[in-house]
Amino acid sequence: SGDDIEDVSLFDADDDVSRRSKKSKIRHPVASFFHLFFRVSAIIVYLLCELLTSSFIACMVTIILLLSCDFWAVKNVTGRLMVGLRWWNQVDDDGKSHWIFEARKASAQGSRTSSEAESRIFWLGLITCPMIWVVFAFSALFSFKVKWLAVVVMGVVLQGANLYGYIRCKVGSRKNLTSMATNYLGKQFLRQVRFPGGWKPS
Repeated sequence: SGDDIEDVSLFDADDDVSRRSKKSKIRHPVASFFHLFFRVSAIIVYLLCELLTSSFIACMVTIILLLSCDFWAVKNVTGRLMVGLRWWNQVDDDGKSHWIFEARKASAQGSRTSSEAESRIFWLGLITCPMIWVVFAFSALFSFKVKWLAVVVMGVVLQGANLYGYIRCKVGSRKNLTSMATNYLGKQFLRQVRFPGGWKPS
């Protein structure tokens, strides 16, 4: 009858909701905060320093300290916690320098300790801020602000180094990139030779 209604627990739906909430949840709020704090603070100080003080030395030291703290925090803490990536330089017994790039492997259950929200925050901050410093570099160059050029170049170098390192961690070594590009170009060339003019068999 219509009155006989049985309550059924939708376990699959509950699992989907909990899985979705885990992906969107920020598991390392302190790391996420400091991932953006130092780099955004350096940009704000650069934009407002002439309004706050007339001392160029004080502004330069403050910006460089913020950039240095950002470089250390992103390289050693936030990258490992937020996206499971890390990179460093190691010198062997022969004195040769080796760059090492690592990515955390998924656990046996296939779960990841980093969430999608943290990953978005990490990559957004990592990519956007160096682009802003590049814009500052061109602005300082074309406006002939030579004294600010060294500070801006420091921002481009420090934040660009972290960006380069984490991209290498994410996509693999240069050899892997080269082989991927070679394979792709080879496939495109063979496709053009086999089917000239873009014609493909149906």
